[in-house]
Amino acid sequence: MQPLTAQRATLRRTPPRRDPAPSKWAYRLQRWMLTPYVRLFLRTGLPTIVLLGGIGVWFSNEPNRLALVAQLTHLRAEFEARPEFRVSLARIEGASPELSEAVRARLALPLPMSSFDIDLDAARERIEALDAVLRADLRVRSGGVLQVMITEREPVAIWRTEAGLTLLDDSGHRVAGLLSRADRPDLPLVAGEGADRAMPEALALFDAAGPLLPRIRGLVRIGDRRWDVVLDRDQRVLLPEKNPVQALERLLALDHAQDVMTRDVLTVDLRSDHRPTLRLTPNALAELRRAQGIETVENEL
Repeated sequence: MQPLTAQRATLRRTPPRRDPAPSKWAYRLQRWMLTPYVRLFLRTGLPTIVLLGGIGVWFSNEPNRLALVAQLTHLRAEFEARPEFRVSLARIEGASPELSEAVRARLALPLPMSSFDIDLDAARERIEALDAVLRADLRVRSGGVLQVMITEREPVAIWRTEAGLTLLDDSGHRVAGLLSRADRPDLPLVAGEGADRAMPEALALFDAAGPLLPRIRGLVRIGDRRWDVVLDRDQRVLLPEKNPVQALERLLALDHAQDVMTRDVLTVDLRSDHRPTLRLTPNALAELRRAQGIETVENEL
């Protein structure tokens, strides 16, 4: 048997067993590394920051920036100069030959050229600035064709001014000039200052004229407030400022009942809502006085 002292010395030389459990801070670090946001940052965020930092350092060098811009410009120029993007022809549709030439001149495009160099909005504004153009639609078609669809303004009346004759559309917008009234005998005539601004009302009067329409020589705008209807035989109808169409319809009803407009009447004043006022021709006035005995009384005096 060994002595008790030897056994005690052996026990002292045996190293202590290590605790396999992590320390408190190691445990917290492991749990923190297992957090989804931390794992996402280490997997995606940190490489992204490093990459962006490298790019930022590279761009901080001015020669690098200039070289990149020059390369991108060159690539863009090569891309835009490809044959499939080249426009060689402008096709104008929906316009008369004279208007087509004016539209082509307004386009002012040095064809052939790249479609990327064509400002369609600016070209549309230049074309729609023409008086005869109501609307323009521009599209680049396959085959290098610039299609220009034109909607023309339709003239509905002739406006006589001191400067000459002008064709107007239904809104009163100028369409074109006119050399002679005989060039468009199918269109009605209006005159007077502000007649273009009152064109919708003038067209309504022409539509309401009915049986008087073949006799109408034109409408005259008076004081930019109201209309006079000028008929053949030097007759004139004075319309009121308000509700002129209704006044003309009342005159047509009166003419249908009493044939007023076939008599020797110079003017019919409809400006009063109560009753029309008629002005007779000198011969008709003399006959009326003779029938009333007014001339006999004057001779006796």
